[in-house]
Amino acid sequence: MSIGNLKDYGNKGNNFPWQLKVLEGLQKIYDFLVGSSVVATRTPVILSDIGAGAISVTYGFSIANVGAASGTVNGVTLPAGTTVNFAPDKNNSLSGITYDATGTTFLITWIS
Repeated sequence: MSIGNLKDYGNKGNNFPWQLKVLEGLQKIYDFLVGSSVVATRTPVILSDIGAGAISVTYGFSIANVGAASGTVNGVTLPAGTTVNFAPDKNNSLSGITYDATGTTFLITWIS
């Protein structure tokens, strides 16, 4: 569609007003869709822990057992030297993550 059909004989064949309104309407739709998109701010967190704890809600996390003994994550044993990563897609979150690093050291990173 071109804006400004210049053929004008008693306004016959002149689509300028209609074309302009269509383009203005499309611009308003575009501005609404772009302006209404919500951009969530996420915060990266890094924690080195030697005890028990929990992470409430995350958008991905990683736990590395950097100590010499085993620990547990959600009741599952995490041997020394092991890393566990979880990365759901951008619209999902994880919750209910518990860990126990008593006797070892966990390096935990997550996005909140």
